[in-house]
Amino acid sequence: MTRVAAVDCGTNSIRLLVADCTVSDGASGELVELDRRMTIVRLGQGVDKTGRLAPEALERTFAACRDYAAVIKELGAERVRFVATSASRDAENREEFVQGVLAILGVEPEVISGDQEAEFSFIGATKELAGATHVEKPFLVVDIGGGSTEFVVGEEHVRAARSVDVGCVRMTERHLVVDGVVTDPPTAEQVAAMRADIEAALDLVGQTVPLTGARTLVGLAGSVTTVAGIALGLPEYDSAAIHHARISYEQVREITDRMLTSTHAERAAVPVLHPGRVDVIGAGTLVLLAIMERTGAREVVVSEHDILDGIAWSIA
Repeated sequence: MTRVAAVDCGTNSIRLLVADCTVSDGASGELVELDRRMTIVRLGQGVDKTGRLAPEALERTFAACRDYAAVIKELGAERVRFVATSASRDAENREEFVQGVLAILGVEPEVISGDQEAEFSFIGATKELAGATHVEKPFLVVDIGGGSTEFVVGEEHVRAARSVDVGCVRMTERHLVVDGVVTDPPTAEQVAAMRADIEAALDLVGQTVPLTGARTLVGLAGSVTTVAGIALGLPEYDSAAIHHARISYEQVREITDRMLTSTHAERAAVPVLHPGRVDVIGAGTLVLLAIMERTGAREVVVSEHDILDGIAWSIA
């Protein structure tokens, strides 16, 4: 058994998982969660436009790292791995980010490729589904992040993967922000332009990842889990209820319409919607809807286990 700490720093949020991992062989094992937490830091604020990480975004991220360092020390994790994704991969001043994390956590963040990100997501999402009898293979795992979305198809192992620069923050900033303010609600023209961008990205994905051959669509990350919480009518965010929930295409379509036609105040009043996602959830739901329409999936199996769990397994 190894006690590990995995940190996933994405475009919108930074997350920590401390867990005890027991690996019996290459294909199986047990992960016992000790602490899992998430902080919205919006590291990717403005990156799509400026190409740089904003000073205030870096400071929010470093503050979260200091909190996580205290948790890691308290729980006595033997190994720590810090993985950084889309925003820090794109930024000109990423070295400032790297040095800040190293000073706080004592490990250098690994700015991984989209393909590596996809593989971690696949392992984290499917390791416990691989032996289940109620889901069919192959899986298509989609991880809708802030800056990018990863697509991975496979059974026990990854068969094909692709990452594209379509995420809830990137789409919001590219299409829904006018003069520094998010349009509330977006216009039909803005939604159409965002949808065209997403469809073009799906065309790229389809060149390397078969989008129509999978038997089970597995959805990961905050946009998908939020959709699940809304669909289930939860009075507050409940990870246990959301994990492995099956959400129909009709539910996703209804929620997407609702998120894209409501005001900021109306979205903020949704109990399961994290304040940090209020402005970007419309774009996130539209990405999910477009994926379901392109693949023909009638439902999405929602997983709370994702890239963070994959990182933990990689340490063990």
